[in-house]
Formats: sequence, C-alpha cells, structure tokens
Amino acid sequence: MNIRFGTSGWRAIIAEDFTFANVERVTNAICGYLKRQDDATGQTLIIGHDTRFMGENFAAVAADIARRKGFAVLKCTHPVPTPTVSHAIRSNKAAGAINFTASHNPPEYQGIKFSTSDGAPALPEVTNHIEAAIEANEEPKDADGGSNTDHDPRPGYLEDLNAKVNFDAIAKSKARFAYDAIYGTGRGYLDKILRDHGLEVETIHDWRDVTFGGQAPEPGEDHLEELKTKVIANSLTLGLATDGDADRFGIIDENGEFITPNQLVALLTDYLAESRGWTLGVARSVATSHLVDRVAKERNLTLHETPVGFKFIGELINRDEIILGGEESAGLSIRGHYPEKDGIIACLLAAEAVAVRGTSLTDQLKELYGRVGKLESGRIGVKLTDDIAAKLKELLGREPTEIGGRRIEKINRLDGVKFIFDDGSWMLMRPSGTEPLVRIYAESENSEDLGELLEDGKRYLLD
Repeated sequence: MNIRFGTSGWRAIIAEDFTFANVERVTNAICGYLKRQDDATGQTLIIGHDTRFMGENFAAVAADIARRKGFAVLKCTHPVPTPTVSHAIRSNKAAGAINFTASHNPPEYQGIKFSTSDGAPALPEVTNHIEAAIEANEEPKDADGGSNTDHDPRPGYLEDLNAKVNFDAIAKSKARFAYDAIYGTGRGYLDKILRDHGLEVETIHDWRDVTFGGQAPEPGEDHLEELKTKVIANSLTLGLATDGDADRFGIIDENGEFITPNQLVALLTDYLAESRGWTLGVARSVATSHLVDRVAKERNLTLHETPVGFKFIGELINRDEIILGGEESAGLSIRGHYPEKDGIIACLLAAEAVAVRGTSLTDQLKELYGRVGKLESGRIGVKLTDDIAAKLKELLGREPTEIGGRRIEKINRLDGVKFIFDDGSWMLMRPSGTEPLVRIYAESENSEDLGELLEDGKRYLLD
C-alpha cells in the first residue's frame, strides 16, 4: 500500500493498514532519512505514544529498529502529549521524534507523526523523501552505538511551562477548574501543574480507555456536555479540555458557554499583545477566522496567513516572527514556545487571561467585539468519495464570479479554494488532511447568514 503523510503525519485504521509491518516500513524510512542527513551513530531519537490501542507495542517496535540503526533512543515511559515530545526533542538536542498518535481521530485509528530536530512537525519536503523511501521499501544498514533508554519527559516540560505562564496571577485569583482529559495524554499534566500551584481542579475521564468512551477524543462543543454540567453545577471559573494527544484544546466559560477555537485564538492574540507588550506578527491558517485579522490591525501586528497544518505556523514560531499562531481546529502556540500546537498551554493562557483581566472570557469577547466587530464562523464536512474528489479538483480550477448570488471579490488558492465575497464574508473548500472528508468553512457577520453560506457551499460542491 501507499503510505502518505497528511496534515499531521500518517494515520490509518488499526489492523487494516496500520500494522506492525507498515510501522517497520515507516520507521526504517525515517531512520534512513535521518542517517542521510548526518552520521546517525549516537544521535538521539525520541519515541513516544498516546493512549490508543497498542501504542506502547508499536513504540517498542520502532524503538528497537532505531536502536539497531545506531540511534540513542529515549523511549517515553508513559502516554505523552505531543507538545511534550516537541519539548523533549529540543531539551535533549535530539535528531527528531517518532510519535505514535492519531490525535483527535476516532479510536479505530492509529498514527505516526515525525518531528524534526527543531521540534516541529516534518514539512512536506521532508515527508516526500520519507514517502519515497517507504514505497521503495528502503531499509538502512544496522550500525553500532545504538541504545534504548526509558525517558520521563514530564518534569522538564512542566518546568518549562512555569516560565511561560503567569501562575502567580492564576493562583492569586483562587480560580477553580474542571478538566476533561478525554481519556488522553493530558492527564497528569494540565491538572498536575494547576494543583502544583495550589489550585482546585476537578477531573473527569482521566484514565486510559482505548475506545475513548466510544467516540473520537476531540474537545469540540458536542463532546463536552459533562464538562459544561460540572462547571455550572459547581460554579467553577473555567472548564478545560484537551484531545487525545493534548495538542488541541476545548474551553467552557463560567456560564457554560463554549469558547470556540476561533474566538480563543483572537482573544489570546489581543491578551498577549496587551500583557506581554509583544509587537511582532500573528499567524492563522487559511481556514481560521478573520477576527484575528481585525485584532492584528488594531494592535498593529503583521498578519501571516498559512496553509492548514501547524507545521507552517511552526516555521514562523521558529523564526520568532509571531506572538501567536493558531488554527480553527484548536491548535495554538506562542512566541518562545515550541513550533507545535499545544492544548495545555492554550488552556493555561485562557486561565491566565481570566485571572489577570478579572473578567470572564465571555465578557472579554464582548469587549473585543465592541472594538473590532463580531464575526460568526463555522464548518461542515462532506464525505470524500471518488466523485466528490473529482468534482473538487474541477472546482479548484474554476473562476466563478458569484456563488449563491454573492459576488466574489477574490479567490485564494493557498490551500484548497477560498472565495472572498464583496461583503467581507468568505467560504473555503479543501480536502481534510486527517479524515476522508471535504471541509467547507465559512464566515459572516451573523449566524443566519453563516448557515446560508455553508449551504451554498454544499450545493456548489454537490450540484
């Protein structure tokens, strides 16, 4: 079979395509790629896994292969958040990491993410070489000097967070939290660091369940009803959630309102510019709300638009060109952090903003809307069949002047096709890089018009 790395690594269904044989092929290809870059003898390679079925077994196979190829393997001792893997790469000056995770995908999926020596997800120019080596079934020669050592990355990662979040302000506010780990790797990380600072945290779903309660471990509004109930019933400050590998976040405000990723990205951009005095740029993916653009304009920040996939934002983090980079899919990182999305720091910064400003996130959003205006954004998914894939490819080449009676002012083909209309609303169509779907995104100034835009996009794709 052909193995392809999508938006965030290779993902496939366990026992169908994600097999031990294919894990060996991918691991060999990654080791071969690294050995071609430099002499692999003694180079450090991090191996991690999330809480999914057989994660530790797949990781053990990869660790043994890497050891035989001459790498000094640091194998994580427990299911570990993806951002913690990124920190481990940097703190151990590793050549990279192989992380077994399918992030927020349904439980039948497993995946491999390869990160390079800077701690960022591998860019397409790297994964293209790896894919070619997999297809050719290349296997690098064994080498002396390899080793396999257990490694606990948690203490170093949590210590690093202490330098980036104002825990004194959070502790002083005596905020109270609920945390939904969604059976994932954030357990023992987000809740621990808050408790270490004397804060009260109630946890739910903080044990390993490889079925994730029978649904995808995604911290979207439709998965956080229990968290919402706990926040309201116990009059808590915030409800916090992270996905399966803790690189995505979910936030419930004190009134039970779900704070969307689009809203939090814009809000934290505004907060960091204000609280840190940072004056660099801000980055968002092509699918993310233009509310970020409005905040950037008001705060005199340079706006960067990237394709979907945090690796592109990670480049800007590495070059110290932005104060924050975020995606509507709940990925976020900040200046001085790692070039990888981190749901844990996103939750902590939300808590910090509430503590420092002394008002709820809902009230902060109202104040922000009063300054820059309000936008409503959303997305829907259409199953990707062969016919739909062919239709989308044909649509990507069209030059329409209007859709659903709306005049198109500009067409953006940075990633998929994005129609920007003359009233400032927009619609984007692109195939998902993690699931067999075509995503249709849209944004407008009111929810009714947003619904119409999404339906117009669906008709345009299917008719």
